[in-house]
Amino acid sequence: MSAEAADREAATSSRPCTPPQTSWFEFLLEEQLLEQHLRKPSPDPPPVQLIVQFLEQASKPSVNEQNQVQPPPDNKRNRILKLLALKVAAHLKWDLDVLEKSLSVPVLNMLLNELLCISKVPPGTKHVDVDLSSIPPTTAMAILLYNRWAIRTIVKSSFPVKQVKPGPPQLNLKEQAADSILVLEGALKLNKDLYVHTIRTLDLLAMEPGMVNGETESSTAGLKISAEEIQCQVCYDLGAIYFQQGATNAALHENAKEKFFKTRELIAKIGSSSLHCTIDEERLAGYCQACGVLTSSDDDASQQATPYSQIDNCLKTGNYQDLVKIFLEDNLALSLPVQFRQSVQRELFQNALQGNDALEEVCFKICVCNTVRDILQGEIIDVQFCLLFLKPNKEKIDFLLEACSRSINLENASESLKRKMASFLKNLCLGLEDLQLVFMISSHDLFIKLLKDDERKLLIDEMRKRSPRINLCTKPVTSFYDIPASASVNIGQLEHQLILSVDPWRIRQILIELHGMTSERQFWTVSNKWEVPNVYGNVILGIKDNLTRDLVYILMAKGLHCSAIKDFVHAKQLFAACLELVTEFSPKLRQVMLNEMLLLDIYTHEAGPGANGERPPSDLISRVRGYLEMRVPDIPLRQVIAEECVAFLLNWRENEYLTMQVPLPLVQTNPYVKLGQLLAATCKELPGPKESRRTAKDLWEVVVQICSVSNQHKRGNDGRVSLIKHRESTLGIMYRSELLSFIKKLREPLVLTTILSLFVKLHNVREDIVNDITAEYISIWPSSIPNLQSVDFEAVAVTVKELVNYALTINPNNHFWLIIQADIYFATNQYSAALHYYLQAGAICSDFFNKMVPPDVFTDQVIKRMIKCCSLLNCHTQVAILCQFLREVDYKTAFKALQEQNSHDAMDSYYEYIWDVTILEYLTYLHHKRGETDKRQIAIKAIGQTELNASNPEEVLQLAAQRRKKKFLQAMAKLYF
Repeated sequence: MSAEAADREAATSSRPCTPPQTSWFEFLLEEQLLEQHLRKPSPDPPPVQLIVQFLEQASKPSVNEQNQVQPPPDNKRNRILKLLALKVAAHLKWDLDVLEKSLSVPVLNMLLNELLCISKVPPGTKHVDVDLSSIPPTTAMAILLYNRWAIRTIVKSSFPVKQVKPGPPQLNLKEQAADSILVLEGALKLNKDLYVHTIRTLDLLAMEPGMVNGETESSTAGLKISAEEIQCQVCYDLGAIYFQQGATNAALHENAKEKFFKTRELIAKIGSSSLHCTIDEERLAGYCQACGVLTSSDDDASQQATPYSQIDNCLKTGNYQDLVKIFLEDNLALSLPVQFRQSVQRELFQNALQGNDALEEVCFKICVCNTVRDILQGEIIDVQFCLLFLKPNKEKIDFLLEACSRSINLENASESLKRKMASFLKNLCLGLEDLQLVFMISSHDLFIKLLKDDERKLLIDEMRKRSPRINLCTKPVTSFYDIPASASVNIGQLEHQLILSVDPWRIRQILIELHGMTSERQFWTVSNKWEVPNVYGNVILGIKDNLTRDLVYILMAKGLHCSAIKDFVHAKQLFAACLELVTEFSPKLRQVMLNEMLLLDIYTHEAGPGANGERPPSDLISRVRGYLEMRVPDIPLRQVIAEECVAFLLNWRENEYLTMQVPLPLVQTNPYVKLGQLLAATCKELPGPKESRRTAKDLWEVVVQICSVSNQHKRGNDGRVSLIKHRESTLGIMYRSELLSFIKKLREPLVLTTILSLFVKLHNVREDIVNDITAEYISIWPSSIPNLQSVDFEAVAVTVKELVNYALTINPNNHFWLIIQADIYFATNQYSAALHYYLQAGAICSDFFNKMVPPDVFTDQVIKRMIKCCSLLNCHTQVAILCQFLREVDYKTAFKALQEQNSHDAMDSYYEYIWDVTILEYLTYLHHKRGETDKRQIAIKAIGQTELNASNPEEVLQLAAQRRKKKFLQAMAKLYF
């Protein structure tokens, strides 16, 4: 080998070392090092860190011979360090946005004070007394910078910020706020350009420290800042401080408005790309909008510029017709946040409760607009809407149909939106008893367009729900290889098109052109967003032909991405093209693509027809079974496909296959199949005889092992032995996180109820448990665990909460799941939330308490827990009323509660809900004893109602009790929902 070849080999094989970070003291030793360092693309340490280091070293106190702490000495070293910090800030062009983001308030204060010092501003000088027009431009600019920073810091300090840990006391800049405002107002009168110090001017000042400011080149040299840029930045900062002070002085909002609108004019004049005027235009627009609402203006156009100002104007003037119109238009535009719309609704209801009867109709219409918006976004119907719709009439139905019609554009609306609206209208019909009102809805144009003829007839004739059928058709595509390649274009443009395109034929065309232009690039690396699972990546990257390798990789990556974002149409096209391509040369990749297309078909069905309850076609079920039974060697498999297949079979109740037909080797090798088999077997035998507990016991043992942790003993330095729990290890067939991920793919109610029941029982087995959680089928599980210490009960408690929250997203109207959620809140001492869910469970299964709540929902245990919640919330009158709900009235608890005088509920307003004469008699006695005449009269009036006469037939007494139960529970719902 020649010497030149050896040198080339050594140069290519050697690996460059990371250069060490430059230390702060090196800049003291070499004068030119700082500028060289700052010119680097990514200097290490970065500029702002250098400022901190320089000022930190320059401000270090010294210790004298008597060990007394002295202030930092004013020596040459410290002066140079301060100068270096100023040079770094000059390199950053004194950009306050950058400096404030990275420097603390004390450090930035020190830096700007050094700038004032070097600019010949004497310490202690009041800036408000300085005539900016008579001093050198660089000095004036230094004063402006300091006062701008002071104002900005005051504004930022008014925002609520969570302090991570206590630090040194911050500067109190608010005392000088008035002076700083006067300085900046004076700066607006300057009509001349100013200069800010650069590294060069700072060097000149350092070389000529004895010269009078204004007599050297450094006074008028530097970086030029135009008068317009200065005024624009100062106007914005003044507007921000005026806006902040407007909270205590409303007149200042006018000043803020003037400054912000002036800023907007100046930005339009100088352009938003100014180097020295950096203003957040979105924040400026928000300020302008807020000022427009907070201040009165003669300019009607500015007041009507945004929906917010229009709504505010409507509320102030009482123009509620236009307010309803704005809300209806926003149901299509979706520009107003849901929280804002709800706040307007709450304000109207508040005004209506204060005696403004004219607002009742407006409240209903706004509530309807918000409810329709919630429905189209997949949210739960608001309780307030249910309350307002308890007594429907023709006018209410007319407006509701109008709101629905104006909230959806049928020509452009997605199938999902149409399904949501159709489902709402169908449920509305099912909830109406007046057939004339049902006919109004069913004969409406929107209803006719959304539902088919047979569905409408079945709904009216039989009054039962029917899911719309969706016919899917597959359009044949042309051959993958029939598309010619076009002429070549610029590589960068082609790569950009390659990233954006989801058309497989266009992707192939682009790749052919790119490979025709260069053979050195690997185009599958163009975008770091193209990700293919590692199990597939090794096979794909092993393809020898570069074009084919790039094409297969990109098609698969884009298909997986489209599937992840639920763009199933493009995902299927990409996968089909990839399948056609790999079929020619790789049986292994062909099977991979068939597996991925199976997963895609599962996703497509679950998001489409499956979401409406339509069973999957038998062909899809057969393909899922075939995947699980597949025994092709050397095929890379993704675990998620097996998960989805098992979840798919459970969701569509293929329990017979999972329990009887699935091959035994598959159960032994695939943990998800084993878990699915145990779940299917347990669900299949529910409710069943005691023999069914054998399958439940097998499932119990598997889950207990998954939730168990391995323990190890370790001897410490003191000789004692301690127990260490390894939470990441598992003794079961899978990790707890994997089990939780799998459960969150399930939608079948019985399967979810079973697994939820198991975890609730496992949670209750804990020795230190105080309040058990109730669930269906809880008796089928074993009542004890041999080794309690091995179970991670903290993880079990977290899992129960996650599972209940997930289950309620699947069906928020399952009253048994709601009771579990309520029990969890009860066990964790969150009594108001517990009452919310107890009442919600009762409301759902009783048509908002218009019917009797089933006794298996409001059991004695549930009622007792509601009583305890009310008692701990100091709502003692509610406690007494709830004591009547028990099978045996608990007079002891009721009387004790009524004796409490510090009650946080409506007290005597609730007496009309009491039907037990004994409790009413006790109330009469109690108020007489206390001398409370008014309350005694209320109790006497309640007890004197004829329907409570003990001589009445039992049916009359039961009807009276039921009517009072209904009213009381509806009142409780208003309070806790």
